[in-house]
Amino acid sequence: MSEPAFYPRYAERRLSEALEDSPVVLIHGPRQCGKTTLAQIACAPRRLAWGEDTAMPRGRDYTYISFDDDVARGGAEADPMGFVADLPEGVILDEVQRIPELFASLKLEVDRRRVPGRFVLTGSTNVLLIPTLADSLAGRLQIVRLHPLAQCEVVSRSRNGGTVDRRSGFLDALFGGGFKARQTERLGKQLAERIVAGGYPAALARPAGRRRASWYRDYVEAQVQRDVRDMARISMLDVLPRLLGAAASQTARLFNLTDLAAPFQLSRPTINDYVALLERVFLMERLPPWYSNRLRRLVRTPKLHIGDTGLAGALLGVDAAALAADRPLLGQLLETFVFQELRRQASWHDAPLSFYHYRDRDGAEVDIVIERGALAVAGVEVKAAATVRSADFRGLRKLKHAAGARFAGGVVLYDGEMTTGFGDGLYAVPIRLLWETPLTTGTKPALE
Repeated sequence: MSEPAFYPRYAERRLSEALEDSPVVLIHGPRQCGKTTLAQIACAPRRLAWGEDTAMPRGRDYTYISFDDDVARGGAEADPMGFVADLPEGVILDEVQRIPELFASLKLEVDRRRVPGRFVLTGSTNVLLIPTLADSLAGRLQIVRLHPLAQCEVVSRSRNGGTVDRRSGFLDALFGGGFKARQTERLGKQLAERIVAGGYPAALARPAGRRRASWYRDYVEAQVQRDVRDMARISMLDVLPRLLGAAASQTARLFNLTDLAAPFQLSRPTINDYVALLERVFLMERLPPWYSNRLRRLVRTPKLHIGDTGLAGALLGVDAAALAADRPLLGQLLETFVFQELRRQASWHDAPLSFYHYRDRDGAEVDIVIERGALAVAGVEVKAAATVRSADFRGLRKLKHAAGARFAGGVVLYDGEMTTGFGDGLYAVPIRLLWETPLTTGTKPALE
């Protein structure tokens, strides 16, 4: 049997829902994370090369246009209004951030004739951070955020031409009934391997080690030369890959602009602008602090997280063996790995989830704080160790006190074997259950 061509993407259900009632749907996320493939699976399956044992899905048959093509981009830039007016009924516009003039024309066309699912856009720039673009389609645009692959998507790939629905129930357990006592096999050396593998489909298609790391380094260079250069005039483009490497060394730490700027002969405001550019193309992000009026001694500095741990490992020059031997770095990358996995799972979760971190001036902290609307708060602490002690729940207990009745649960994720309760809605949970917790909510599978 042939290998399947694609990984399942559980954000597909979000896309299908958006196409039913929104005239413009934007799939945005970093380059090479799978946006084009997802758009074509949902809207233009005939463009895809399906394996011999895979039945081609039926459904929409949209026209596909990529603005990485010089001719298509030139035509849209020369006459945005005419370009949009001549588009067919259903169309995918790929890498639309390269033609910012198009957004106003799309707004006028949608106002003239509002048809659900008419335009599907993909973009490798976060338009929410560009107010003029986001505002032009306010009320007309539904955004579907796509990340690199989550671990539960990686393990869902089947070898028989189909897919197995292995969406994790971790978030439901965290905000719902908690975690039942059970024993599982610890990841051990597989943990470092998963961290440095990352989640980009094209990188995972390469052999682990030198070839995969080479893909990630080339990827950064391509991002700088394409999207970043399109967004801003920067005379020293070579600074950006080095700045991203410096950020990788500080991932999961409090954001410190002075430390980031230190290796460069550039001002702090300039480095801050460069950080903002890297955030706009999803290569890094700042995790805001969570705070409560119940607590006065909180640290209100954001944390820095690199966008993908495979990218971080390649930039830092560490493979799985080197990472496993460097315990401080392992702890940093593991925290970012868990944070990104939770963010990826949240992108298709039914409830709106917001992410923060918690730290006070007494040294108590919670690596990841998740709010479910205004109703519930949960915390996740991450440890690379194989054991958990009561003292490891110090920050979670403070978070519980600060959240009061809104506190839903707290977990210390660790590389051990036993899931067990530590009282008052607190649990020690093996890291592998982050993507292997069974889904028990009865939610309809995203892929069938």
